[in-house]
Amino acid sequence: MKNKKLSTIQLTILGLMTAILLLMSYTPLGYLNIGPLAITFNVIPVAVAAITCGPLGGLIVGAVFGLTSFGQCIGIGGVSGMGATLFAINPFLAFIQRFIPRALDGFLLGYIFKGLYAKTGKLGISAAVTGFSSAFLNTAFFMSSLVLLFGNTEYVQGLIDGRNVIVFICAFVGINAVCEMISSTILTNIIALALNRAHLLFRDEEPRGLKEAVIR
Repeated sequence: MKNKKLSTIQLTILGLMTAILLLMSYTPLGYLNIGPLAITFNVIPVAVAAITCGPLGGLIVGAVFGLTSFGQCIGIGGVSGMGATLFAINPFLAFIQRFIPRALDGFLLGYIFKGLYAKTGKLGISAAVTGFSSAFLNTAFFMSSLVLLFGNTEYVQGLIDGRNVIVFICAFVGINAVCEMISSTILTNIIALALNRAHLLFRDEEPRGLKEAVIR
């Protein structure tokens, strides 16, 4: 999208994605708790916002996701056992660890989608990759910041249990991350195509391949 300002339709979708994310964050719809981690579906509104509103939209909704995630450290909208422990160790670093990865994720997704769509002209593929990237980057940034900021603490050292850091991350996120990536890939693709068919995408221009955009 060439226009740097968000259109009325984009602002409406941005508000809707923010509202959906808040609803998911404060109800069981957003998280499926398994062990110390949770499968989160909140990466999907972030991806959709990045697709429809670019890096700025992704950043805004990603930041909201980060704030709700931090809220769980202090019992707002549920309780995260890991978050509460990290908050007790260092509240400021806990905020950084919960907030920055989600905001950065949303910001980068806007560029990922724009770059892919500009190169391929295929909305289905671009949206699917953006959805996958939303879950993948969220997990990668979250776990990297956990190790970077809290890796020397007794709590995280106990989780690592002498293993290689990469092995620890892969084992720790396990099936949770795989489920997030699959669900985000499929649902982001479906939502983006539905918005396109409803003429709610690309209102200011007619990108290459818009009318032929299909799941490929």
